[in-house]
Amino acid sequence: MRQIKHTALLILFIMASCVMSFPILSSAALSDDLPLEELYKQRMALYLKTEAETSIPWYYFAAVDSYERGLRRAKKALPKEEGLIAIHIPKEKWVGEMNPNQDDQQLSSIDFFGGIGKDGNSDGLADLENDEDILWTFASYLSTYGFKEKDIRIGLWDYYQRDKAVQMIIGHAKTYKTIGSLNVRERAFPLPLRANYSYNSTWGNARGWGGRRIHEGTDIFANHGVPVKSTTYGIIELKGWNKYGGWRVGIRDTNNVYHYYAHLSAFEKGMDQGTVVKPGDIIGYVGSSGYGKEGTQGKFPPHLHYGMYRDNGFSEWSFDPYPLLKKWEKEEKKRQ
Repeated sequence: MRQIKHTALLILFIMASCVMSFPILSSAALSDDLPLEELYKQRMALYLKTEAETSIPWYYFAAVDSYERGLRRAKKALPKEEGLIAIHIPKEKWVGEMNPNQDDQQLSSIDFFGGIGKDGNSDGLADLENDEDILWTFASYLSTYGFKEKDIRIGLWDYYQRDKAVQMIIGHAKTYKTIGSLNVRERAFPLPLRANYSYNSTWGNARGWGGRRIHEGTDIFANHGVPVKSTTYGIIELKGWNKYGGWRVGIRDTNNVYHYYAHLSAFEKGMDQGTVVKPGDIIGYVGSSGYGKEGTQGKFPPHLHYGMYRDNGFSEWSFDPYPLLKKWEKEEKKRQ
């Protein structure tokens, strides 16, 4: 068994070494300066290198990284990442809360004050602005809990102290593992372009059923039974009945955004909670379900209610999906 494990680690190390044959972006350079494909290659190189050194699969590092990148987009208080890795570790956690030098990079003093900062690139320093140091620090923390998913879940909960964060990261990991790539940027319009549909900007409009509230999405009117497609790569987080949305599906993408598809007439077979989807996958069919007890239908014309919700690490709120729907519709027309 030890020989098998040793051989597997050796193979991973060779894979990482092959991917690392090109220079890694320095922390001083902006990741925005790189073409997307090169950016994905260099990130993957770091993930594979860390996998070879820790035995933790690369997709967990990708998942934590994308979760943190999503937080940076949602929280103005967090700075935009300047390198390859978006994981944000507060200075006091990196160097130790009682450390008088909040810019400390010395391993001995960081360890003395209980900081978690580590040296990932073997330069003898724990640099909070170095991608390899950041990723190695988080990986070292996580590896103390073990290498199986149940161990990683415990480590993630201890770090973030939030069940939702653990759920999202594990979902991101499953998405990356299934897709086998970091390139999950593609999007699709939620209905076939050949269908007879219409929609306008309806986010924020008043709604009366179930109490005074605002409309948290865009209604796309179409014929009953028109296929509804996933707009994104992601994982089905929720599926079932909601008294407002009727038969609905909720998909979480790797940017932490929740995509909400409501008033369906039926679900597509095989689209269950925990299923990984890609843009264009059929998840259900347009209907008029909702506004009552389970099975209620026909209280309004058939349409798809499409909503988007962003998570900031503490709460979730809706934002207007209409501009993105127009963008995705235009892009899909160009592709076709």
